[in-house]
Amino acid sequence: QVQLVESGGGMVQAGGSLRLSCAASGRTFSSYTMGWFRQAPGKEREFVAAISWTTYYTDSVKGRFTISRDNAKNTVNLQMNSLKPEDTAVYYCAAARYASSASAAASYDYWGQGTQVTVSS
Repeated sequence: QVQLVESGGGMVQAGGSLRLSCAASGRTFSSYTMGWFRQAPGKEREFVAAISWTTYYTDSVKGRFTISRDNAKNTVNLQMNSLKPEDTAVYYCAAARYASSASAAASYDYWGQGTQVTVSS
């Protein structure tokens, strides 16, 4: 069993930055693919970024967001720069034991409770 707790959300103006963190329990954290997803009001949950032995990003965040992990601390981070109003959403951290597709929500076994990110124009 893995428990995930996100932190770092908040409100920022367009062009600003936020850093999300996800703390994970469990002794095998390093073997999991870790992902970030987001869900805006009235929209489906969408993939943002993931990290295993490499990194994956959705096109809309490439060059602005950076995902990283610290296996010693069981944490995964999402550095978000040049934020836009369309980045406003609840952001979820997720963990997958065996990710057949890093961008597919169905690949992930565990989810955090989410953290709100609001970008004002």
